[in-house]
Amino acid sequence: MRLATLTRLRWLSIAGQTAACVFVAWGLWYPYPVFLCFGLIALSVALNIVLSLRFPKSERLESRQVAAILAFDILQPTGLLFLTGGIQNPFAIFLIVPAMTAAATQPPATTIGLGILAVAASTVLAFVHMPMPWPLDLPFALPLPYLGGMWFALVTTLLFSTFYIYRVAAEARTLSDALAATELVLQREQHLSALDGLAAAAAHELGTPLATIALVAKEMGRSTSTAHPMREDVDLLITQTERCRDILRQLTSLSSSSEEHLARLSFLSLVEEVVAPHRDFGVTIRVIAARREGPEPVMRRNAGIVYGLGNIVENAVDFAAGEVTISLGWTGERIDIEIVDDGSGFPADVLARIGDPYMAQREAGPRNSGGGLGLGLFIAKTLLERSGARIVFGNRPEAERPGALVAISWPREIFGRLAASEDSEERVSMSALPSL
Repeated sequence: MRLATLTRLRWLSIAGQTAACVFVAWGLWYPYPVFLCFGLIALSVALNIVLSLRFPKSERLESRQVAAILAFDILQPTGLLFLTGGIQNPFAIFLIVPAMTAAATQPPATTIGLGILAVAASTVLAFVHMPMPWPLDLPFALPLPYLGGMWFALVTTLLFSTFYIYRVAAEARTLSDALAATELVLQREQHLSALDGLAAAAAHELGTPLATIALVAKEMGRSTSTAHPMREDVDLLITQTERCRDILRQLTSLSSSSEEHLARLSFLSLVEEVVAPHRDFGVTIRVIAARREGPEPVMRRNAGIVYGLGNIVENAVDFAAGEVTISLGWTGERIDIEIVDDGSGFPADVLARIGDPYMAQREAGPRNSGGGLGLGLFIAKTLLERSGARIVFGNRPEAERPGALVAISWPREIFGRLAASEDSEERVSMSALPSL
């Protein structure tokens, strides 16, 4: 945590404590040791001043430093509550705030330690405290069962709120890390996809000086006799310049942005491109085009879809016993693909969390002895869903042989809009090539 965050929260607490003490002492005129309370508030003021002078506001504190500061934020209100009625004081609820702050930002050990300290403080205050600020002529005494209920409510609220906040914060951090990994993977795939365009641009720029070198080399060849000692070197220079021109022509032909037949992929070509790297791992991969209604869908090359489908196919190959079947089809409304393997299928506990990042454990497959944490599948699911796909994970029906099943579908119009948006993005990126 930043030091500035803790000091600002403490200034807010100091203002509230001071206002409450002043109002009770000189607004309601209830008797209580007000100046002792002001002394405890002054300790908070002194701590804030010392921390502000000792560290810069942007200082990031270590966990043990945060634990010590939050422990003070429990003990100081405990002292105030001791002077003003213990847990009979309605402000006793503020004892749980430091533990909740730790639950949102600190490791479990710090959270547990501060929670134990808060419970111990509330327990002591239930039995040991000075009288509640109250008019002298009106005795104030809560029955013991009611005090027990207040203590129980305070402790259970502390336990529930800290556990809830810790789980929510931990899941948020996990999801944030996984999404960051997704963005890095997508950026890498897009970078690889853009390399062919950059190669074509480089070939175009190198073409002019290479043409000049080739022209000079040919002129040298014409003016050099066969018996000249430099003739062999001149011939070598001419052949090497021709080879360089052939290489540049090949680089130019790699550009998916300049060659329409490479920039666009039919749906069947897309699936074949995804499947090809996984055919030589001892698993038979069958691709079946089951349903074809209307023209075959065509899309711009999309790094997210290629990576997402490739990861799911790789998972199927890793866990298959010997065969993976990819069934695909399209209609005027939808584009569907179903990936099925003949492995043991998804276990029930894994299926309930499939697609979550950093799963606690995942069983290993025949070709994946190390298992995994589910991050790759999370990235694939995220990238495909960003393209407009709907993904369903499951197992084969019980009547069939065992195996995992992943069904992916796109609305036809989303697939079309995806191709159009890729076109516009490609035009923008190519317009920027000269400035590169």
